[in-house]
Amino acid sequence: MTNTTPTTTAQQQQLEALRYANLLDWGARLGVVALIVSFAAYAFGLLTPHVPLEQLPTVWNLPVGAYLQQTATPTGWGWLALAHKGDLSGLIGISILAGCSLPPLLGLIPLYLKQRDYVYAVICSMIMAVLILAASGILTGGH
Repeated sequence: MTNTTPTTTAQQQQLEALRYANLLDWGARLGVVALIVSFAAYAFGLLTPHVPLEQLPTVWNLPVGAYLQQTATPTGWGWLALAHKGDLSGLIGISILAGCSLPPLLGLIPLYLKQRDYVYAVICSMIMAVLILAASGILTGGH
């Protein structure tokens, strides 16, 4: 058991919360900027779309499988190869927003290790592992 005063503990918790909040704030800002830039590039025709606008009315009422096949749109992480296309570039911002909690968790681990608070360091590591596993697509539930 560590011998800390309540003030020291409160200050340390504030430092941890501030680090987490700052990193999360920067990740969210980066994600929103990526969304705005990618939408603007698509809307102003700076990026050509994967599915041409004139083809959209004929494919947007199709079932997902037929849409993917007819438009040759990849599934899973296959969109990365087409991230330069206007209609898929917005997924960059969405991915940043979806993963913006990883850097703050990673930023907490050194603080917890420095304090020899190994339980919290392991908890942060496990949360990161679950998020990465979920994003990997390995556990797709049969889809």
